[in-house]
Amino acid sequence: MPHPRPAPQVCIGISIIAAYHIGEAALPGGGLFGTSVATMGMLSSAVYVLAMDTFGPIADNAGGIVEMSEQPELVRDITDRLDAVGNVTKAATKGYSIGSAGLACFLLFSAFMELVEEESGVPFKSVDFAVPEVFVGGLFGGTLVFVFSGLAMKAVGTCAQQVVDEVRHQFHERPGIMEGTQQPDYTRCVAIVAAASLKEMQKPGLLALAFPIAVGVVFRFLGEWQAKPLLGPTVLCGMLMSATTTGILLSLFLNNAGGAWDNAKKYVETGMFGGKGSEAHKAAVTGDTVGDPFKDTAGPSLHVLIKLLATVSLVLGPIFISGRSA
Repeated sequence: MPHPRPAPQVCIGISIIAAYHIGEAALPGGGLFGTSVATMGMLSSAVYVLAMDTFGPIADNAGGIVEMSEQPELVRDITDRLDAVGNVTKAATKGYSIGSAGLACFLLFSAFMELVEEESGVPFKSVDFAVPEVFVGGLFGGTLVFVFSGLAMKAVGTCAQQVVDEVRHQFHERPGIMEGTQQPDYTRCVAIVAAASLKEMQKPGLLALAFPIAVGVVFRFLGEWQAKPLLGPTVLCGMLMSATTTGILLSLFLNNAGGAWDNAKKYVETGMFGGKGSEAHKAAVTGDTVGDPFKDTAGPSLHVLIKLLATVSLVLGPIFISGRSA
């Protein structure tokens, strides 16, 4: 197995540092301006990245259509190879999304610190992780990313189980489905997926919105008790820094690991390690069951999470400063 290489993380880090210092060199105090230009540069090509991202689902659906229409095995082999390429393109494009999210979160984080300094009239240029409360905030931020990912993957499993139950019910209700004499009711499965997915994503959504507010408010009042007016924003900064870095790294892992598990199953199905029906194939199917929510649900949603955390903190920043009325 090849050793993992931190190339995406290095590229994101170099991009942020280079954009900031190029902006500083061009304009006095223009570091954030340079980062903004770099972020807009990445987002300007988003339409081409989205075009690449659609290749994966199209190839995957083509394989499903070929299988259901009982096409020759040769056709299925071609669509499987295209689907394997699609998994790679999806991992690459989702990595692009988390890269642009890293740049955007750096801007939002800087804007939050400037807002707090402006509203409080107290210099707010750095965050000291040697302060116990700030360290705890960072711990909370890293934990939030993993809890959010777990809830997202659990939502997929819950929805999938409901579909399995519905399919079993239809097989019992319409025994002619397997013989081809009766048609299954696809509409019921689609309705179950739509309703269940919306319901199951309520918890991750509320967690992303409520958690930064709770951290900021709790440590605001703790700061009032300790005569530290900026304790709330400082702890929130620690949480944002930890959540952003953890979210970027975990998203890259989930996107790539999920695609690798999917392709591992396809590789076994080509006849390697015993082919279909072997113990290796059973293990690969289990891996793909985990890999799908990795690469299609939890991984892509993390870039939304870190941007949402930063945005909520920026919008509600003034209420986390001690001595100010909400």
